[in-house]
Amino acid sequence: MKNITLRQLRVFESVARHLSFSRAAEQLHLTQPAVSMQVKQLEDMVGLPLTEQIGKKIYLTNAGEEVARHARLIALQLREAEESLAAMKGVRGGQLRIGVVSTAKYFAPRLLTDFRASHPGVELRLGVHNRETLVRQLADNEIDLAIMGRPPQEFETVAVAFAPHPLVIIAAADHPLAGRKRLEPADLVNDTFLIREQGSGTRTAMEGFFADVGFVPSAVFEMSSNETIKQATMAGMGVSFISEHTLGLELAVGRLVKLPVRGTPVMRQWFVVHRAEKQLLPIATACRDFLIAGGAAAIASAAEGAARARRPAGQSPSWTAGQSPSWTEAARPAAAARPGRPEPEGG
Repeated sequence: MKNITLRQLRVFESVARHLSFSRAAEQLHLTQPAVSMQVKQLEDMVGLPLTEQIGKKIYLTNAGEEVARHARLIALQLREAEESLAAMKGVRGGQLRIGVVSTAKYFAPRLLTDFRASHPGVELRLGVHNRETLVRQLADNEIDLAIMGRPPQEFETVAVAFAPHPLVIIAAADHPLAGRKRLEPADLVNDTFLIREQGSGTRTAMEGFFADVGFVPSAVFEMSSNETIKQATMAGMGVSFISEHTLGLELAVGRLVKLPVRGTPVMRQWFVVHRAEKQLLPIATACRDFLIAGGAAAIASAAEGAARARRPAGQSPSWTAGQSPSWTEAARPAAAARPGRPEPEGG
């Protein structure tokens, strides 16, 4: 195996991760025949088949699993060496890889645009994923920073809260309860709840809230994205428990309303996260510090702008009695360290 190249390992690792030659080719900007050739050459050097096809699906053999594991370790070591050398040079530009959970996509681009305005030399790579994928990317050192609501417990991280994250119950504007000034959770017992998939941070937060208030919905309809949930809610399919950060446009134009249910908004936190043992490049440290110092205020400012767009001229902000103002709390100082019991995320 002494003649194996890094290129072959990189190509095979992509095939192993996607279990697809075509998707690996797309990711690596290669043709599918070129990917197949690289894997075939690697198999010839190893002396064992690395993949097998059953029907239309690709599977790894035992040898393939072992080679893929070592390929990931080699890639990780090379990346860490590159980052250490770059840090020694004091590089302020370069590439910054950031991953965010799906709910954070509604504000993360704005924050990163503001950051890049003061750091024009940086090349940003932003990925939007579910929590499971984001945790794996952190573990595999595929990203430098993550924005998420619940830091991983599978390995050690440094996680700092930088902004509040309100979650609310919403309904279509013509819902029978839309005009009420105050609601109890029991008032929604006959409604169908449109909910995120199992494992979603929003789903976890919802289940925790329901358990705290002793509420069990009569019917639920599981959906895999915030956008689908919002469209279904607007269509009158049911009500939903969702991040308020996803609702700017729909609230502004009056397609959705927040229901003033006792105990809501449920306040959580957004965290900026990196692996504990990771030596951040100067540009990654600068981005992390930027989020901690100004992220909450930027999110709050954008939210207040949306609120002004939907308030009659001259009207001041108001909240239902007994509720916490979702956005004014955004200016509170972020926690300096991860709390002992991290909060669920909205992704």
